[in-house]
Amino acid sequence: MAALRAVDETVDFAKIDDRAPSVARLFVDRVAATPEAEAFRYPQGDGWGSTTWQQVGDRVTALAAGLITLGIEPEDPVAIASSTRYEWVLADFAIMCAGAATTTIYPTTNAPDVAFIVANSGSAVVVAEDWTQVDKLVAHRADLPDVRTVVVVDGEGDGDWVVTLADLETRGRALLADSPSVVADRVDAIRPEQLASIMYTSGTTGKPKGVLLPHSGWTYTAAAVDAVNILGPDDLNFLWLPLSHAFGKVMLALPLQIGFTTVIDGRVEKIVENLAVVRPTFMGAAPRIFEKAHARIEAMVAEEGGAKKRIFDWAVGVGLRVSQARQEGRTPSVLDRLRYRIADRLVFSTVKERFGGRLRFFVSAAAPLDRAVAQWFDAAGIVILEGYGLTETSAASFINRPYAYRLGTVGWPFPGTEVQIAEDGEVLLRGPGVMDGYHERPEATAEALEPDGWFHTGDIGDIDADGFLRITDRKKDLFKTSQGKYVAPSAISATFKGICPYAGEIVVYGESRPYCVALVGLDAEAITDWAAKNGMAGREFGDIARDERTHALIADCIDRLNDRLNRWEQIKRFAVLDRELSIEAGDLTPSMKLRRKLVVDNFADRIEQLYA
Repeated sequence: MAALRAVDETVDFAKIDDRAPSVARLFVDRVAATPEAEAFRYPQGDGWGSTTWQQVGDRVTALAAGLITLGIEPEDPVAIASSTRYEWVLADFAIMCAGAATTTIYPTTNAPDVAFIVANSGSAVVVAEDWTQVDKLVAHRADLPDVRTVVVVDGEGDGDWVVTLADLETRGRALLADSPSVVADRVDAIRPEQLASIMYTSGTTGKPKGVLLPHSGWTYTAAAVDAVNILGPDDLNFLWLPLSHAFGKVMLALPLQIGFTTVIDGRVEKIVENLAVVRPTFMGAAPRIFEKAHARIEAMVAEEGGAKKRIFDWAVGVGLRVSQARQEGRTPSVLDRLRYRIADRLVFSTVKERFGGRLRFFVSAAAPLDRAVAQWFDAAGIVILEGYGLTETSAASFINRPYAYRLGTVGWPFPGTEVQIAEDGEVLLRGPGVMDGYHERPEATAEALEPDGWFHTGDIGDIDADGFLRITDRKKDLFKTSQGKYVAPSAISATFKGICPYAGEIVVYGESRPYCVALVGLDAEAITDWAAKNGMAGREFGDIARDERTHALIADCIDRLNDRLNRWEQIKRFAVLDRELSIEAGDLTPSMKLRRKLVVDNFADRIEQLYA
């Protein structure tokens, strides 16, 4: 791969400058441009259903009209509380075409937080996946006086407050029969600066903040991806990401801009199985997906042992040399190129088939990806393009390109996005994707947004000579030991999870202390499988976590981690937690981010014991 600089990139700026004024217009234009092309594929019975853009357009128009019958006006918030599924897409596009704004709610969000988001956003209608979600609203109905109607996707209505999605569609078709242009008129009236989404941040500290995103932010992100020619209409996306997360939501704007087909199935447990069946050309995922896939493949090979493991290890060694050469802008030696062809035939072709065999690349975002894991995949001929963005920047601001990627970085900025590094190392961004502010939080908005448009990301990073951005850590998570040395715990966590397949999370602590310690949260699936092979089959999670053999297993991983760290970053003592860190227990946000401060507070006694 030839060395390139960001300033040398070829960009079609006309796609950004001439982009659609709204997500709704982008949708209508896509339906008109390729009406008979496949738009979405989704689980249906034991197989897959499929729909064209025209079919999607017909249903979305009816549902948009249905929302209008419920009294929805332009920029009115309408909430969606659902897992990732085809009906989420229909509801979101319908909200856009009604001129309203989507408020996103994770299906794992507890009832009090659901009530807070719905009430704080001012949502008048809530689309709920099933009665599990409806019951959360019913439990807090007294706190939701503005909610006029709940639309349930799976299940029956109650004849009053709750109607079905089919009922909404029927109402809409009746309105369209009388007023055929009612939805088209709404679409035509939408301005670029009009509110499109209120997306609530994960709330790693305190109540979540509602991020106000205009139509122009989403259309910019889609147009910017198109402008650098990363994707094309012949691509196939497998979308399992939570659509309540900005990373998932932007994946709905991209096919409107570019025209590719999306296969949608939010069942996380089906990802690997679906990849082999769907055979996508690209997929977005959080780093944990790649860490677990890497660990599982390595574990399977180690279990087989013998000649297979020796061949596998040899192939990986060859692949790493070839990957390193590419990263350095060198051509691998003739011998290594020959060896790599053999390695690909013997090993890597099988690995690639596990992911469908047609992948052009994966996209990793939402958290740091361990460089060693990324290089392992690159060695196998599977490119992971790491990207970076926040809810506040319409999901994406940086991404590595297929033709120019640098492991350990999040790539170049999207064309039209400006970046600068503040004196304290914080990454500042300015551009069309940046939010308008936080809903009803003027102080927080003023803190995050400068008057001249620069947004404070809260992340520490640096830019190399070729324009690639490397993120070090969250500014608020950096700490200084009593020896005056700064430690970046998120970077250490990413490295550790790349080393240790049995760890779900690691919390590194050392603020004003002489050395660093760690709390290790185990991955239930991985550790249970390991325990069954090591004389602990059937044991409870807590018993496994407290077992000396488990402690020794994690200690070996900690030792390997320490070999990669500076002396002041090394973990001197650690504790294995006797329960899995989870969303349900409040340790993780709905988007699976660690609530670091909360975990440190909850396990303060364990931390003190490590310093005793």
